Amino acid sequence: MSRKRQRPTDSFVAFIADQLDELPGYWARPMFGGHGLYAEGCFIGIIAGGRLYFRTDEQSRPDYTRRNMPVFQPPKGPPLRNYYEVPADVIEDRLLLMEWAQRAIAAAQRQA
Repeated sequence: MSRKRQRPTDSFVAFIADQLDELPGYWARPMFGGHGLYAEGCFIGIIAGGRLYFRTDEQSRPDYTRRNMPVFQPPKGPPLRNYYEVPADVIEDRLLLMEWAQRAIAAAQRQA
């Protein structure tokens, strides 16, 4: 099923869309005051409060915890422990961000 790309609504969402533009099947959709990120048919991340969070699992999570990155905390409810904030230096480096996004896709596929 083909999805139409969502038009970014703020500069950070637009920046992330530009950075991930070459990611296969990438699209974003507004949800719960933020944006949900999808690629290759998987839910891979969240943009909320000007921060980017990617899906993790046992294989990818150590890269986040080594850098003391926080888990995603929705406004209501418990923290989503599979989603960690992506470090700023990763966000700014397009190739590195693509690598981390690919690992988020792999984590989502392994957890499916």
